[in-house]
Amino acid sequence: MGKRVVVVGAQWGDEGKGKIVDILTEFADIVVRFQGGNNAGHTVTVGDRQVILHLIPSGILHPEKTCIIGNGVVVDPSVLIEEIETLKEKGFFRDNTLLVSKEAHLIMPYHKKIDLAKERLRGKNRIGTTGRGIGPAYEDKVSRCGIRCGDLLNEEVFREKLKTNLLEKNHYMTTILHEEGFELHQIYHQYMGFAEKIAPYIADTSLYIAEAIDADKSVLFEGAQGTLLDVDHGTYPYVTSSNTVAGEAATGSGIGPTCIDSVVGVAKAYTTRVGEGPFPTELSAEEEASLRERGGEYGATTGRPRRCGWFDAVAARYAVKINGMNGLILTKLDVLDNLGEIKICTAYRYKGEILETFPQDSNILHQCEPVYETLEGWLEDTSSAKRFEELPANAQRYIRRIEELCGVEVVMISVGAERKQAITVKNPFL
Repeated sequence: MGKRVVVVGAQWGDEGKGKIVDILTEFADIVVRFQGGNNAGHTVTVGDRQVILHLIPSGILHPEKTCIIGNGVVVDPSVLIEEIETLKEKGFFRDNTLLVSKEAHLIMPYHKKIDLAKERLRGKNRIGTTGRGIGPAYEDKVSRCGIRCGDLLNEEVFREKLKTNLLEKNHYMTTILHEEGFELHQIYHQYMGFAEKIAPYIADTSLYIAEAIDADKSVLFEGAQGTLLDVDHGTYPYVTSSNTVAGEAATGSGIGPTCIDSVVGVAKAYTTRVGEGPFPTELSAEEEASLRERGGEYGATTGRPRRCGWFDAVAARYAVKINGMNGLILTKLDVLDNLGEIKICTAYRYKGEILETFPQDSNILHQCEPVYETLEGWLEDTSSAKRFEELPANAQRYIRRIEELCGVEVVMISVGAERKQAITVKNPFL
C-alpha cells in the first residue's frame, strides 16, 4: 500500500535533509519539493561524487523516480536550467522524470536587486537573507502581481504582466532604493529563452500527484530550510519567506492534508544556524570553530560558515509539536565521536524563570540562557555502525535521552555523508 510521508527540518535548516530524502526515495514513487527556493541547498554524496541541489528534489539521483517542484516553490529559471545541465553532465538526469508546477512563481531579476538593496538599507538590523530574491518573489505572490511558470507558456500574457510590474518596480527601485531600473525587452527576451528550455517540464502537478495517490503510489514530500525558519512559527523576523512546516506540504503541492500519512523531522545531533537571529545554545568562538570544522558546517548555497551549538531539546520539542512529527531522524552523530562530554539544552533561563517551552518572540529568545544537562561522550568511531545496537553505549544513551526530551522516537541515525552510513530503526514507508 502506498504511503505519503513528509520530511521537514526540525531546527534552523541545514539538518541533512538532502541525504535523508535521497535514502527514502528508494521507497517512494514520487518526490515533491513543496516550498522555498534556491536559497536552500541539499548536499548529497553518491559514491565518490558530491551533488549539490537547490531546487530539484534529491530524489532526482534515483533513476525512474518522478521529481516535482510544487506550486509552493519560487523558481529562478536560470538556476533550474543550470541545475538540470549539471545533473545531465553527471549522468543523473532524465527528461521524463521532472515536473514543475505551472502555479509555481518565478523569481525575476528585480526580485534579486530589491532583496540585496533592502538588506543593505537595514544595516545592523539585517535579516541575513541569501540575496537570491526569494522574499520579494513571495511578496509579489501575496500581493497578487507575481508571474508564474505557466505564464512562460504564453508570450503575450508574460509580456503584459512584466510590463505592468516594471512600471511599479522601476519606480520603487529608482526613488526608494536608489538603484537602476530594468528594461522590458531585456527581461522579456531573457525569460523567453528560459521558456524554451523549461516549457517541457511545466505541468499541472497537483493533478499529477492526485492521480498518483488515487493509484496508490508512494509520495515523499521534501521540505527546505527548517521549522524555526518558518515565516509564521519561526524566530520572526529572522526567518525565511515561506512556511517550512509540514502543513505546507499540502498547500505547497496541491493536495488535501488527509492524504498525508506521517511526518518525519530531521535534526542534527547538535544544532546549527546560518544568518542573523537568536541562538541560545551557540558555542564560544573556539568551541564553535572546532565543531564547525569537524562537521564541515558551511552553507551549501552560500558557503557561509554556520553558527554551531549543542542540541537544543526545547526547540526540537517545539518542532515536534508544530509539525505533528511521528518520528525524528538524527544526522551527523559521528561529528560528536571525539568529545568527552556532550551537552543537551533541556530548558531556558529567562530573567530568573525556567522556560521549558519555546518562546517564539525573538526578543525573549535573545535573552534566554540554556540550561544544560551533561552526558558522557563515547570517544569511539560510529561511522561504520549498521544497527542501533552497534553504537557505543553512551551514544545509545544520548539518543534515548533526546527521545525522552523531545517526546518522539528516533527512527534513523546518520553516521556519515555516504548513503550507506545510516542506521534505520523504523522506515516510515514500511
